[in-house]
Amino acid sequence: MPEPTSTAAGLLTVATATAASSVITAFGVSLGLRVDVLIAGFAGALVAIILLNAVPGGSDTWRELLRTTLRRMFVAFASSLTAGYLAPLALLAAQLPDSLLLGGAFAVGGGAQQVLVFAIRRISGQAQPAQPPQQPGGGATP
Repeated sequence: MPEPTSTAAGLLTVATATAASSVITAFGVSLGLRVDVLIAGFAGALVAIILLNAVPGGSDTWRELLRTTLRRMFVAFASSLTAGYLAPLALLAAQLPDSLLLGGAFAVGGGAQQVLVFAIRRISGQAQPAQPPQQPGGGATP
């Protein structure tokens, strides 16, 4: 019979190694996502949904409430993934220190829709959307 201390030491080693790894793997493949960055992006997404009303609700029927709830859950999930992958790239492109990574992930998670559109346009080489022409004199039309 093995000694209980060796089993306890083995379990402690496995638990410590599991808690120390901060990169997420799925099906044995490393996704390159850090847990702390995902949590910061998720928090930013919640702030955007709650305070900025990024996913507005509709009527008060149970079907519409269920649809809005599912949509908000998927927006929070997608914003977390966007923050997980784009926040390190944004900090690298802006040449900012690593200490700003979690704050950047929070900001990217909060504005994930706009950040993703900007990143796609930047990478694909498309120009920014054209501004409507200004009228002479700078006045608004009645």
